Amino acid sequence: MTRNLINPPASQQDYDTFHFSQAVSAGGLVWVSGQVGLDPTTGLPADGMRAQATLAFEKIRTVLAAAGASMADIVDITSFHTDLRADIGDFMAVKDAFIAADFPAWTAVGVTELAYPGAVVEIKVVAVAGGAA
Repeated sequence: MTRNLINPPASQQDYDTFHFSQAVSAGGLVWVSGQVGLDPTTGLPADGMRAQATLAFEKIRTVLAAAGASMADIVDITSFHTDLRADIGDFMAVKDAFIAADFPAWTAVGVTELAYPGAVVEIKVVAVAGGAA
């Protein structure tokens, strides 16, 4: 089985510095690495759950497009939250703006911290490339 590394041009520095791909596709599936909501101008986490979740889902959409998939092709979401109970409503509002019915599987996990200082949410997904299994 062939593995394809997915690293849109804007993410090359992450690949070189931190040694991970934004996504890997194999066997018709695309695994997208955890994405956080960094402000594209400052490189710092955006202010608040809604802003960070929006930026993270926008990055996921970009990575999926580079892999030949779309948000509608997502079959599984795992989200990691530093304040799950307080932020779940805001997160769901953003998620539902990006992910329409039929909804994928979703696991939300509360964590004490994320790798990027100031990040309040990290989102990883699995998608079916081109909508076909």
